[in-house]
Amino acid sequence: MSLLSEEIIFNGRILDLARETHRLPNGREARFEIIHHPGGAAALPIDPDGRLLLIRQFRPAARGTILEIPAGRLEPGEDPATCIVRELQEEVGRKAGRVELLSKIYSTVGFCQEIIHIYLATELTPTPTAREEHEFIELLPLTAAEAFALVDSGQISDAKTLIALQAYRQRLTEGA
Repeated sequence: MSLLSEEIIFNGRILDLARETHRLPNGREARFEIIHHPGGAAALPIDPDGRLLLIRQFRPAARGTILEIPAGRLEPGEDPATCIVRELQEEVGRKAGRVELLSKIYSTVGFCQEIIHIYLATELTPTPTAREEHEFIELLPLTAAEAFALVDSGQISDAKTLIALQAYRQRLTEGA
């Protein structure tokens, strides 16, 4: 498949929307609307007591609050690990001494180029938060068992959070 043409039909602060024409594997051409997004980084932070630091955050697209792991958008040219260290300080008031990549995912591959880099963040130390004025965040320290129970009961619906928690659960299971 190859890109034949691209027209930006909306240029926004967070994303751009493009109308693209691609040559398909069978040789035919097709048009698509694709969201261009710089990508993001997210982390499952684990405090020195072993608690998982999830957040409850207001998300307009979800029409309410979502229980999730901290995350943020990459700045142009920014390394994802640097991004998540910054986001952890801003959103949860913790500086990560160590970040380890768990996975990279396409958030919605059907129409969006966004890749989210998901980390495990440990060796946390307290630091002041620096939330943006549109961020309404509540910190929720949970035991692993409590977090997994929320996954199992369907109370966590955020994809990046589900992936991070499942990867962490698998790591705990394999290490046992």
